[in-house]
Amino acid sequence: MRIAITGSVATDHLMTFPGLFNDSLMADQLHNVSLSFLVDDLQIRRGGVAANICFGMGVLGERPLLVAAVGPDFAEYQGWLEAHGVDCGHVHVSTTQHTARFMCTTDQEQNQIASFYPGAMSESIELNLAEVGEKVGGLGLVLIGADDPAAMLKHTKICKDLGIPFVADPSQQLPRLDGPQTVDVIDGATYLFNNEYEATLIEQRTGWSADEVLDHVGVRVTTMGKNGARITSNTGIDISVPVAQEKVIKDPTGVGDAFRAGFLTGLGWGLTLERCAQVGSLLATYVIETIGTQEFDLDQVEFLARLESAYGKDCAADVREHLSKQI
Repeated sequence: MRIAITGSVATDHLMTFPGLFNDSLMADQLHNVSLSFLVDDLQIRRGGVAANICFGMGVLGERPLLVAAVGPDFAEYQGWLEAHGVDCGHVHVSTTQHTARFMCTTDQEQNQIASFYPGAMSESIELNLAEVGEKVGGLGLVLIGADDPAAMLKHTKICKDLGIPFVADPSQQLPRLDGPQTVDVIDGATYLFNNEYEATLIEQRTGWSADEVLDHVGVRVTTMGKNGARITSNTGIDISVPVAQEKVIKDPTGVGDAFRAGFLTGLGWGLTLERCAQVGSLLATYVIETIGTQEFDLDQVEFLARLESAYGKDCAADVREHLSKQI
């Protein structure tokens, strides 16, 4: 099954604040915030939701299609992604704007304050999933991730018109979408990804209850941080998957993207929804253990051992047969 991933490609500027944001936020002055945080560290890394998801799928042996807009500065990044199994033959390269930038500061409780400059991402509307599908002989699934809002709406409409199953994953772009737009990008999705905060925001934007959301999507996957993930549907699916134990916590940036990468890879392998979430949860721990969203190394023997430790022998056995390299 060919899986296409749409969304942002960016350079991440990751900073660490050696304190707590809450200590500087005054409830009676939130309408008039003017703060500057002196940070200890700056890491410049590859990122963007689409690229992060593609990278995670690639290291697990899949060959996802990256469908995104980038700048002329993308050449080195492209080489990196292609070396890790990503098909970059369907990106749009802007002639005038640089690849997007993500700037994020994390405090000592893993709270984050971030800004995102879209740059070339604003040209994502130039991409056409119908043309991509024709070139590769059909698309089995499309993830529509955080991107230029007009592009997200366009991608969703094409998937609906052509009957291509799609994953709605508006995430960071939810604040930019109004109620009708939120309905448009979610309604009819085969899968809906969101975290707990986004789940509440989706319900506010659409005016739907949690149960009503399930009437409009096939399966809803909600990530809940340290409490794992929950998979629900209006057909009675209700699965909870705990997190896999991390060795150390370094930075949470990109953890959700890694979960998505593992989950989608599991779908491509034909695994059950529970197994998909277990693969995603373990891959997410690899990201939280490193600084940067694409800096982890995945040794397949170790991955299977950690999978067995976290979720049992049957889980490891189900995954082993699908990994691309010989164990």
